[in-house]
Amino acid sequence: MDADLKENYARAYDNRIGFGKKPALVLVDFVQAYFEPSSPLYAGVDAALQSALRIRAAARVKGVPVIITGVVLHPTGLDGGRFFQKAKPLASFTAGNPLGAWPAGLVPEADEFVISKQYPSAFFGTSLAPLLTSMGVDNVVLTGLTTSGCVRASCVDAMSHGFITTVVADACGDRHPAPHEANLFDMNAKYADVVSEAEVLDFIATL
Repeated sequence: MDADLKENYARAYDNRIGFGKKPALVLVDFVQAYFEPSSPLYAGVDAALQSALRIRAAARVKGVPVIITGVVLHPTGLDGGRFFQKAKPLASFTAGNPLGAWPAGLVPEADEFVISKQYPSAFFGTSLAPLLTSMGVDNVVLTGLTTSGCVRASCVDAMSHGFITTVVADACGDRHPAPHEANLFDMNAKYADVVSEAEVLDFIATL
């Protein structure tokens, strides 16, 4: 990262909120489309999934709520609106397409919440915000795919709904390092604290 850019942003955005008192862990769109080499969405993000699974295991030990999201669209794609019209690979997520299945290692548990969505944000048009509010959650810990897409959209909406928002850099992934790093930079500046896997695991251990 350019030193002048860091200095420039530090003058305006050098602030950290910290974690909340009652977090929830959200795994955004870890689905087979990003792990299958023949998929148009293949991103080679196995490390991000493994990081998210380690965080999930720690969260479950401490009773932290876990929410898993995936995109599920009508076969026509009409419920995806302009998003479906613009992003052609979303055809991978029509109902029944195997690319929309959970990847190896991720099977939702009976006490975890699965949110089906049609748009980038995990909050838009879903019950996620009222669900978190009903559980008394004040801190959304975000992991998922992709950093520049659905993670960023979910981050902005989490903050906009009044939740302290934490993005775990190691547990997010994108199809190229450049948009991954650029979007982590933006989220950390304006919407969330971007932390490492080690930091969030240390926090969960204190709960």
